[in-house]
Amino acid sequence: MRAERAAAPTLADLAWTFVRIASTSFGGYMAMISVIQQVVVERRKLLASQDVLDGVALASALPGPIALNVAAYVGYRLRGARGAAVCLAAAVLPAFALMVAFSAAYARWGQAPEVGRVFMGLLPAVAAVMVSAAWQLGAKALPGRREAALAAGAAVTLLCTNAWYATLLLIAASALLGRYWLPAGPAAAAGATTEPAREAAPAAVKLPLLFCPPQLLEACLAPPAQLLLQLFLTFAGMSLLLFGGSYVFVPLLQHAAVDAHGWVSRREFADAVALAQLMPGPAVVSVAFVGYKVAGVAGAAAATAGMLLPPAVLLVLCAGLLERVKSSAALGAALRGVRAGVVGMVAAAAVYIGRAAPAGAASLLIFALALACLRRYRSDPIWVVPPAGLLGLLVY
Repeated sequence: MRAERAAAPTLADLAWTFVRIASTSFGGYMAMISVIQQVVVERRKLLASQDVLDGVALASALPGPIALNVAAYVGYRLRGARGAAVCLAAAVLPAFALMVAFSAAYARWGQAPEVGRVFMGLLPAVAAVMVSAAWQLGAKALPGRREAALAAGAAVTLLCTNAWYATLLLIAASALLGRYWLPAGPAAAAGATTEPAREAAPAAVKLPLLFCPPQLLEACLAPPAQLLLQLFLTFAGMSLLLFGGSYVFVPLLQHAAVDAHGWVSRREFADAVALAQLMPGPAVVSVAFVGYKVAGVAGAAAATAGMLLPPAVLLVLCAGLLERVKSSAALGAALRGVRAGVVGMVAAAAVYIGRAAPAGAASLLIFALALACLRRYRSDPIWVVPPAGLLGLLVY
């Protein structure tokens, strides 16, 4: 069935929407994807559920931060390349601003503020957001027993392994099972998609920069600009190796920032990773800490831009190709399998977050209250997650 859609939002509306989404996305990349599903599909009806699942599948198969790539994909589907740029910038802005603020505090006082009890309350609420998203996604992506079995298999597999390549293998396996095992059906729900505004992706002009000899570029710049360029190019190269989420990112970042360049000490690096766990959005925001330590706010911006821009450009280019081939029956069947697998991955991520919450009646109460607000009253996560943190401050 065709999803009921609202009119295409303005760029300013998209920016505000994704700032709000990012501000409540605690708990890793699946938490942000869950909030995107809750706001973009359920509340705003800007895209169909299948569209978001396609974005998750594409982002999982490409390098870069998965949640931010999904944000860029949603923006591209709604407003073309400009929408992708706006959504990407808005999705990282809250975490970036908080990380810069914490980095400044760290530089002055040597440690971050203690907010442990607040985040003990956030975790059950984040798990509830993810359970709600899996519920909503499953209602449309699991029409039969085979799709449900595929989703369950993906969830169990993800819960039983922490290997960095697990997500990639699950996406590939889901596509194969969708193509050859699921019953015949419509090709990728082609009627439920919207074409983005066709325009040349302005970010694409930045790609040649990544292939220019760094020595040639640095020779043309003053020393402060050379340092910013070095930060950008270092993290741009790393971003194209980032598959499978932050588990593979941490050792790569440590090698570059600590061993290769000596930008931060091992203690400072460990503190940066710890701070990233307190931020909404993806853990890759820890590169802002490294950039700030090297060159202040400009360095934080250069490091973050290097980590985000190349994967986002690659995703936009591949998203345009995906739209042209989605009418293929074979690809449509594969995407049906991927959508079912993604439902299982979201459910598994909810279990991971739930396990991290403190055991006891208080966590169960916060989880139940948050899930009731999300499912029964259709509350926006922005009105559910922060109050849960305040409740955690009182009860733990």
